Amino acid sequence: MSSATAVRDAVKQELTQYLAEQRDYLTNIASELVPVCDALEDYLLEGGKRLRPLFAYAGFMAAGKTPSRTEIRAMASLELLQACALIHDDLMDGSDTRRGKPAIHRHFENLHRQGSMAGLASQFGEAAAVLLGDLALVWSDHMLHNSGLAFENLAAALRIHDEMRIELMAGQYLDVREAGEKEHSVERSLRIARYKSGKYTIERPLHLGAVMALPELGAHSELINVLSAYGLPLGEAFQLRDDLLGIFGDPQVTGKPAGDDLREGKRTVLMAMTMEKASDAARSELSAHLGNPELTPEKIEELRTLISETGAVDDVEKLIDRLLQESTDAANSAVINVQARPFLLALAETATRRSH
Repeated sequence: MSSATAVRDAVKQELTQYLAEQRDYLTNIASELVPVCDALEDYLLEGGKRLRPLFAYAGFMAAGKTPSRTEIRAMASLELLQACALIHDDLMDGSDTRRGKPAIHRHFENLHRQGSMAGLASQFGEAAAVLLGDLALVWSDHMLHNSGLAFENLAAALRIHDEMRIELMAGQYLDVREAGEKEHSVERSLRIARYKSGKYTIERPLHLGAVMALPELGAHSELINVLSAYGLPLGEAFQLRDDLLGIFGDPQVTGKPAGDDLREGKRTVLMAMTMEKASDAARSELSAHLGNPELTPEKIEELRTLISETGAVDDVEKLIDRLLQESTDAANSAVINVQARPFLLALAETATRRSH
């Protein structure tokens, strides 16, 4: 199984089976949990790039081995962790949509209204999103623990898994806190990009796959170090591409409204670079409108033009290219199994040249 499409299909198959088992379990508790099962199945099975399992698969290959169905089942658990992060992220950001559909908190808000339930629909939606995100997090552990990995391999994987989740939550908090800072900072935004997205999307899944294959690998072994040299710059480039798509992406492709990051006032590397380079007048105009949820399409287009005119977009594209080059240099290291190199190089292109 050497193509990304085949790996994605295998991951989806494992998720489908796991979610069917959990549906049986939950609906035996109460029929009112059917909408929970429906929402999480739709969220996990319809769409998704499966990047984290793909990078875990690549880490396993880099160690010179080929994953079996058992290992793919363990890797698929990363999609449940990703679901937790996205559900909670959308709630914290107040996002209305995800992949062209209502975000989980909006979906349950709508269900509350449709059922003419008592109480506040918005409060119900928010509570449901917290709980569904938590459930996805619990399921990610449960799926990994019950994947069938041998004890030694599972123990090695859990060390990475725990570290990855701590880093993710730290990055999420720093992201939330950044919104309260008075000044934009490229350095702070890059650190958030590394911890909120880069490490847990690419570096840690690579490590996870490698130690599933070779549980004896130490934290600073040569292979782990080379995978970090590949994964860390690529993870940052991945988030920088996300920053660009959050403002300039096509809604038909991203599934998010045009300029959504401007409405949310996200403190990205792109915006920090823009504020550094902007004229006083442009900086004032941007500051006056960033974070306004009522921005019109016309105003978004004006702000996009201001951002482009500073040269920050070109600077971010150049930074992505430089980080991608660092990553591909590491992928070609002799430490990486030769069979894995084309897969790693293809994933690097996918992560940085994507349109959604």
